[in-house]
Amino acid sequence: MKNSEIAAYLLQALNMALQIQGETSYTNSFDVKVADEGFYFVPRLPASYIVGDELYQKIYLISNAALYPDFTLLKQAGAYFVPLSTVDIHVKRALFFPWQRGTSQRLIIPNIARYVEQLPRNTIPIMDNLGIDLNKVTSIAIAGNSGSGKSYFLTYLLCVLKRSSQISIVDPKFDLPSRWGRENDVLVISPNANRGKSDFVSEVNNELSKALDLIQHRQQVLYITPETNFEHYTIVIDEVLALSDGVAKPIKEAFFSLLSQIALLGRSSKVHLVLVSQRFDNNAIPISVREQLNVLIQVGNINHKITQFLFPDLSLEGIVIPQGIGTGLIQVIDSEHPFQVVPLLTPTFNKIKGVM
Repeated sequence: MKNSEIAAYLLQALNMALQIQGETSYTNSFDVKVADEGFYFVPRLPASYIVGDELYQKIYLISNAALYPDFTLLKQAGAYFVPLSTVDIHVKRALFFPWQRGTSQRLIIPNIARYVEQLPRNTIPIMDNLGIDLNKVTSIAIAGNSGSGKSYFLTYLLCVLKRSSQISIVDPKFDLPSRWGRENDVLVISPNANRGKSDFVSEVNNELSKALDLIQHRQQVLYITPETNFEHYTIVIDEVLALSDGVAKPIKEAFFSLLSQIALLGRSSKVHLVLVSQRFDNNAIPISVREQLNVLIQVGNINHKITQFLFPDLSLEGIVIPQGIGTGLIQVIDSEHPFQVVPLLTPTFNKIKGVM
């Protein structure tokens, strides 16, 4: 369809369903303009309706259903205002609705080892139309209930990260990440049957302390030679809630403090955190760490109760979430992606011998 045809189709849908004090495009109360990256709802002001978050969400609900599956509107936390280039004060602003063409498409990878070898360094593909630049993110969080596919997705991330980053793994469950680390000669910190939990978390704190020392050293180097290009270093912690729950208070406080400092200081020195947990409430990680997360991933069952920690301001109404294992939501917060939540389908790849 041409942009003009899409605009006419959207106007028809909005005129029939919007119901804003009887105002329609037929009375010249609003208009729709379509661009390659999304569409603009242009209200003619003054108007008898309020142009704000409630109106934005109503338009989103109507338009997202009308456009699916040719386009997927990208959910915003609030009204997305943009200025328009005109001298007419009545139509100098619009509500913008960014979209992606089609729907989210899962990556199907027949051979993960060969696939990773061909990837550009510092690139983490997530879906056919979505990827992450490791240079532009610091901390990644993966949340999901048991059986949601988060460990499977973590294995994919480990395979891809190894091409661009040195990795250390903390695995309280002594499970899949430990086996992957063994097969790939990567440092793994896991529990020992002869040691208590507090002793194990103390060892984790020791590794986090080394990472903080690395950050401080690299910051000193950058102070002298700011163009220095460091190798990426990533600390992966599986089931972070299992670490922070039930340990002595001083050890937990030290763990939280180290996590906070790495999250706050790691970006310029290319030190990253990948955190995995069933949930990310205040018992799992400090608020300061949650506020620094650049990539937010929720897999499995999606409802407001579950998403309240990673997406506290998000209304799920109207989002078309794919069904099945390894599906959910993702938000990438960097200089490249708008602050929006996208339906997620995690990659599918071949089983890895000795790991899965």
